[in-house]
Amino acid sequence: MKKPVIILGSGGHSKVLVNILKKQGTEILGYVGPVEDSANHDYSFKYLGNDKIIYDYSPDKIELVNGLGALPGKLERWSLDNVLSQDYTFSTIVDDSSIVARDVILDEGVQVMAGSIIQPGTNIGRSTIINTKSSIDHDCIIGKECHIAPGVTISGGVQIGEGVHIGTGTSIIQSIKIANNVIIGAGSVIYKDIKENCRLITIQEQRIETINPQ
Repeated sequence: MKKPVIILGSGGHSKVLVNILKKQGTEILGYVGPVEDSANHDYSFKYLGNDKIIYDYSPDKIELVNGLGALPGKLERWSLDNVLSQDYTFSTIVDDSSIVARDVILDEGVQVMAGSIIQPGTNIGRSTIINTKSSIDHDCIIGKECHIAPGVTISGGVQIGEGVHIGTGTSIIQSIKIANNVIIGAGSVIYKDIKENCRLITIQEQRIETINPQ
């Protein structure tokens, strides 16, 4: 039997997770956050209070779902996860529309969003997000607390460290090694290894011009 869950946060990432949980029939007790935010989207469950209210619930009776988003330089998601995981378990969530090979290892709190593909021999670390329509090929290792943003393509045998952000639409060729705490800008093509604590920004000129109606 699935345990009931409490959602952390009420933003856009939370909204997507709630959709998955409802489809799978998971009981949602409510959400927590600094203030009530039901206007953000239509919750059919209640605001429970701030994060401290979680400690009113027995760790044996519930699981937590981290609904905070993951953006470069924003550490709230990971900080909250690290504090609460000392006492509570975080749900591992896999959207029904994703394809995950039978031998893939998903650590606690991993979130696999709609349309993602994870091929055999792959290992995903704690609390990492595999976001919408990402593709991860065979025998990849992805560390904890990473965000693989929507539409990322990772070829076979890639190794990614901890705390890495791979920007939307990035492609990584086979056998690349990316160390800890790396940020890769959206739309990048990675064909060389990247060492620790680096930021790769792909700058593409975007020009917006007004069209005079005929």
